[in-house]
Amino acid sequence: MTGIIEVNGLNKVYRGGFEALRNVDLSIRQGEIFALLGPNGAGKTTLISIVCGIVTPSSGQVLADGHDIITDYRAARAKIGLVPQELTTDAFESVWNTVSFSRGLFGKPRNDAHIEKVLRDLSLWDKRDSRILELSGGMKRRVMIAKALSHEPQILFLDEPTAGVDVELRRDMWAMVSGLREAGVTIILTTHYIEEAEAMADRIGVIRRGELILVEDKTALMDKLGQKELRLQLSEPLATLPAAIAQPGLVLSDDGYRLTYTYDSHSEQGSVAALLRQLGEHGIEFTDLQSRQSSLEDIFVSLVHEEAA
Repeated sequence: MTGIIEVNGLNKVYRGGFEALRNVDLSIRQGEIFALLGPNGAGKTTLISIVCGIVTPSSGQVLADGHDIITDYRAARAKIGLVPQELTTDAFESVWNTVSFSRGLFGKPRNDAHIEKVLRDLSLWDKRDSRILELSGGMKRRVMIAKALSHEPQILFLDEPTAGVDVELRRDMWAMVSGLREAGVTIILTTHYIEEAEAMADRIGVIRRGELILVEDKTALMDKLGQKELRLQLSEPLATLPAAIAQPGLVLSDDGYRLTYTYDSHSEQGSVAALLRQLGEHGIEFTDLQSRQSSLEDIFVSLVHEEAA
């Protein structure tokens, strides 16, 4: 099945020889939320900029809803809304005029009802007659989102949309994103708040040094790469770990009072039960037991470090 965005063999080499993207292949499904994660300078913004027609690729092909972004630029760009990291808009125009003008740039007929809905959804309705320069940074960010939605795009790119914004905007924006997905809009986001990707995304892509090193359904990724950790606070300290109990993933703390067992989530029942049974057989008692599961952030950090090694 063809995705609403198809990226094939994409490369970008800037003047001077810097290779920003290297042979990127990616298919994004209609109606999904796709989170693109990577460290600073990994190529996230370059990839988004190419798909949105802002940066020209060195080679490869990108299709947006079947339209080539180079040979059929106008049709492709009309399908896409972009919320960039930078706050760039006409400071002396009103919110209403700015958002309405953005709709007109894509050849869309006037639709005051749609503009009103967008402004209300983003808590901008009371500011509709205010000039952009009079707004706070958070309100300006809301205007950028409203501009991206003005022409009713089928694909929405959010490049670090909540960086440096208040909690209220973050909450409003994610509520709006959920509503857009229900309406069939495809959303691609980059974020430094990995917990947001964990909460919102259907699939995760990880990019590093211009290469897409992983694309995976979020639940499958968490299941496949996630680990669990069991911590046992011992009643009495152990000088050393008994040889009969020693196994990969089991570590005794320096003071001898804590055992930490890291294990694969697939082997949870058998391995944990066996460990607890062995402790009982050797008369090792514990006063407290805690467990935690790897977050998406843990997995992301381990992937990036693994690739860097």
